[in-house]
Amino acid sequence: MDERDEEFTAFVTARSAALLRYAYLLTGDHASAEDLLQNTLVKVYLSWHKIADRGSVEAYTRTALTRTNISVWRKVGRREFATETTPDRVVEDRHDIDERDGMWALLQTLGPRQRTVLVLRFYEDLPEAEIADIMGCSLGTVKSQLSRGLANLRKVLPDDTAAGRPAAAGSERK
Repeated sequence: MDERDEEFTAFVTARSAALLRYAYLLTGDHASAEDLLQNTLVKVYLSWHKIADRGSVEAYTRTALTRTNISVWRKVGRREFATETTPDRVVEDRHDIDERDGMWALLQTLGPRQRTVLVLRFYEDLPEAEIADIMGCSLGTVKSQLSRGLANLRKVLPDDTAAGRPAAAGSERK
């Protein structure tokens, strides 16, 4: 095994679990996340000689994951199709849901672009300009998708979840 293979293998061994979690957040499906990660790691391996700064390999890989995922959901053949009935996504007792699982269920109600922006902004803690660069879109698109995604999440949040937020002015009853 040459030095390139050893470096790549060490990177994959050390970071594949975190990258798989990130891919799962992007796709919402474990099998799709594994496929996305595998396809992306092939691309990273083929480009390994082009990555001069080995300290930025993970950032490079996360960007590649995001862009590969975007290209998947942009393809016409991979779009969702309407059916006669819609699956029930209502959770009867939201109090019993672990906070993380509950947030994931809420993220699943969003489209892939809004979900990607929210994951990059709040899970990866990236600034909007960097998200625009990663997604290959304008800053305005990121801002609008972020705003719409948060608005859509607020629509599906249970009423008691908003208890931690300050009340809107004039909303108190006397």
